[in-house]
Amino acid sequence: MDRQNLTLLTDLYELTMMQGYFKSNSRQTVVFDMFYRKNPSEGGYAIAAGLEQVIQYIKELKFEKEDIDYLAGLGIFDGDFLDYLSTFRFTGDIYAVPEGTVVFPKEPLLKVIAPIMEAQLVETAILNIINHQSLIATKASRVVYAAKGDGVMEFGLRRAQGPDAGTYGARAAMIGGCVGTSNVLCGQLFDVPVKGTHAHSWIMSFPDEYTAFKTYANLYPQACILLVDTYDTLKSGIPNAIRVFREMEEAGIQLGYHGIRLDSGDLAYMSKKARKMLDEAGFPNAVISASSDLDEYLIESLKLQGATITSWGVGTNLITSADNPAFGGVYKLAAIKDADGHFIPKIKLSENSAKITNPGNKKIYRIYEKESGKLKADLICLADETFTEDDFILLFDPDEPWKKTRLKPGTFIIRELMVPVFVNGECVYTSPKVMEIRDYCTKELNTLWDETRRFANPHKVYVDLSGKLYDIKIALLDEMDKD
Repeated sequence: MDRQNLTLLTDLYELTMMQGYFKSNSRQTVVFDMFYRKNPSEGGYAIAAGLEQVIQYIKELKFEKEDIDYLAGLGIFDGDFLDYLSTFRFTGDIYAVPEGTVVFPKEPLLKVIAPIMEAQLVETAILNIINHQSLIATKASRVVYAAKGDGVMEFGLRRAQGPDAGTYGARAAMIGGCVGTSNVLCGQLFDVPVKGTHAHSWIMSFPDEYTAFKTYANLYPQACILLVDTYDTLKSGIPNAIRVFREMEEAGIQLGYHGIRLDSGDLAYMSKKARKMLDEAGFPNAVISASSDLDEYLIESLKLQGATITSWGVGTNLITSADNPAFGGVYKLAAIKDADGHFIPKIKLSENSAKITNPGNKKIYRIYEKESGKLKADLICLADETFTEDDFILLFDPDEPWKKTRLKPGTFIIRELMVPVFVNGECVYTSPKVMEIRDYCTKELNTLWDETRRFANPHKVYVDLSGKLYDIKIALLDEMDKD
């Protein structure tokens, strides 16, 4: 699963367009932007993820003999084009926002600069990979935010849409802030913590609940979380767990990470009762973990109700992003290089103003308030523009340009977001380990104001255009209007 030939992981029209470019001798270098238009779950941000898998895809991109034979069998591709595919290699440049970065609508998460046939072919796989992992990383970050410092474990493998979604979704969930996953394959592939307890079937396979708990505790005294709701949570489950904990102590067996898991019922009520029972029995350090169709909204609600849960196992609603199951990223042509080596901006129009693209070969600057370190705005500009902390910077809303803010030198911090990943077809970027990306993502999220992270009516972070880019966009719109 971690090593696959994904060359044919593409929509057919990418290949038919490639043949059209080939037959018409179109070899021009182009710029494509991968971006999205709307934050998932009506939120205030998203998290970029999936770049490592894009890199692997590009590195291994080649048409094997069986691929060529299959395409020949479709009866729509000519022999000379198939000969070209048999020696195909990606030779272009790719720039991207690093994984774990907080991102916003309409700014490029990834930019491809390549001959048009190459840039066209990679569209589908790039969207498939980045859309999925960015969606799950974003969802995970929301769940973790709702948990307010409690550990969140990803438990969704059995409900994911297949092995790839379960494993790469778990990877993305770790980037978004989870402390561990139940997915052992994800743990092996990406060196992330794996965690888990036991199922109701463990309890039911023994003569009684106490024996099941005692056997499990003897096996795993350093990681003993007992599932207490198989029969009756308050009358048998918690009392039997307390009995086992006490017997372990009396036997001189030092308990490590220990506690109970609730998987049904009124979690707020049950957790408060459980906390009282555990404390009175002398186990104030016992963890109360909860599962049962959790998401950020339910966790937030349980917190407001005073639930005493300190560890959360989140499955279906996280691994599927159940309330918003698609990220909606798109891949659009932004510029074509002319014979003199200049990039000619291109724009896509639409009756829906939100679908009008930003033209040109671009880059992104991120601007922070110097005093607070919080994110102020993102500025999209042309690739040959430069802004520094010594400049006056005029920010304005490109949709409502009369809304303006002028930043004085010394009042802000600025950094460029996108980094080179491939140059002339060679990878120049080394992906960090997943847990390193997770730490970076946590720092990124901490640059957001809480008003941007809240779930209801989050504050909007503005993505502005430089004056030069804005003027080009307006000029192209005016030119189209004349036509």
